[in-house]
Amino acid sequence: MEYTIQKLGELAGISTRTLRYYDEIDLLKPARFSEVGYRIYSSAEVSRLQQILFYRELGINLVRIKEIISSPSFDSTSALKQHKEKLLQKRVQLDLLINNVDKSIQEKERGIKMTDNEKFEGFKQQLVDNNEDKYGEEIRNKYGNQTVDQSNSKLKDMTQEQYEEIVKLEQEVLDSLKEAMTAGDPTSDLGQKTASLHKQWISFYWPKYSKEAHAGLAEMYVADERFAAYYNKVQAGAAQFLRDAIREYTKN
Repeated sequence: MEYTIQKLGELAGISTRTLRYYDEIDLLKPARFSEVGYRIYSSAEVSRLQQILFYRELGINLVRIKEIISSPSFDSTSALKQHKEKLLQKRVQLDLLINNVDKSIQEKERGIKMTDNEKFEGFKQQLVDNNEDKYGEEIRNKYGNQTVDQSNSKLKDMTQEQYEEIVKLEQEVLDSLKEAMTAGDPTSDLGQKTASLHKQWISFYWPKYSKEAHAGLAEMYVADERFAAYYNKVQAGAAQFLRDAIREYTKN
């Protein structure tokens, strides 16, 4: 079956403008053009668009999606199985959050008390799932499954106070990074303060801190665009600045 760009947009629930953009960046090309110049899409393009939308749902940017699905080693069946696994993980997380809300309502309306751990259970699982979605593959390849699994267990076992501290520290790292970049020197006191705050923050995740691992992680912040994007939202070049600050910090 073939579709015009209008019909494919209606089928997928996206705009024709989006489909035209996908064509422009060579992410999703039409199968052919009609005699009057309309884009025509076949079942192969429909399947490719489905994969694109799955990856978008998982928060992966278009550049990375193009690399993945254009790779000669791309296996659509394996990709679908991975999508299913990720979606099931999201469902578990949503179920935890819904259960959290239900218990909170019962606490307010019926006086049924929640433990402090229950109040934050869904949010801690969300942290774990978000980290796995964004960085899991790279971190597991670099540090091994055992280390990552231990890190996830440590995060899920956090107390309320620890959870609040990690959220606070995350923002402090970003604020300090912005301030240090104004000074312009990653080896300055402000730069080293940022690196120290970063150490405190990642120590909540890691089963054991080491300078070598910290420096290695900082290199990934520059090498991997997803890590870089997280820090570069502070300011252009922030990921590299933080990497340089951590390099200096881990020398001492």
